[in-house]
Amino acid sequence: MKTTIFTSNSLRHLSLINKIAKISNECNAIVEVKTLFPGQNKDFFIKSKIMGKYFIEVDKAEKKYFRKDNFVKDFVRTKMIKQGDLNSLNKEDLKFALNSDVYIIFGSSYITNNWLINFLIKKKAINIHMGLSPFYRGSSCNFWAMYDDNPSYVGATIHYLSKGLDSGKIIAHCLPNYRENNFFNYTMSSVLTAQNCLKYLIRSKKISKVNAKKQDKSYEIRYSRNKEFNDKIIKKFPKFKKTNFKNIFNKNHHLKDLLINPYYFNKNND
Repeated sequence: MKTTIFTSNSLRHLSLINKIAKISNECNAIVEVKTLFPGQNKDFFIKSKIMGKYFIEVDKAEKKYFRKDNFVKDFVRTKMIKQGDLNSLNKEDLKFALNSDVYIIFGSSYITNNWLINFLIKKKAINIHMGLSPFYRGSSCNFWAMYDDNPSYVGATIHYLSKGLDSGKIIAHCLPNYRENNFFNYTMSSVLTAQNCLKYLIRSKKISKVNAKKQDKSYEIRYSRNKEFNDKIIKKFPKFKKTNFKNIFNKNHHLKDLLINPYYFNKNND
């Protein structure tokens, strides 16, 4: 089996590459490089002391779950590009990666490149969205779920790629570790759940047999944009830093009924 992954360069992104590479005969990775110090260096997020402190906590949580993935496996064919350049590449630039059986998108730029998005949709490319869609779509969705005092809506969505942002047919919803009592660890654990879920579905060959379901946008709670995530909002955040997440999900019976093929956290399900 040949796989191609469009992703970024943080530990959690390298982790996905390594997981998928283990079950592939050939694995290609197109990695968009961004700063490893968001908030401290201006990049996708603004530079500020408040933003910097926030992402120090994100970094701690990421290292808790993905510390071992500092490097991509040697046998992965990797192309490194600057964040945002994905939409400027032509077919020749990606020729080495366009003959795969499975295509995965996780943490890359929003794809607007016409030939590429059409190609990936035709190939039934799979996207990992960090947030429970259709409830939370857009940017920093798990932060906003907590901001809205909706911790049971923290998670990830595995869905087919579409031209609309986070709007393709849903393959599975992935849930975090409810034993965590720290927001950053809680949300980061859902990244691991999503990666383990996707690896399982691909390795077991169940990915093509899952009954993916169309999203019902009437359930949307928030569509967030990156510019809305700023210092003013983060200042209101500390009250969420330590929360007892036990039994949170059990209190939301209505949400249970709305989840599609739910996959629950299991750290060792790798």
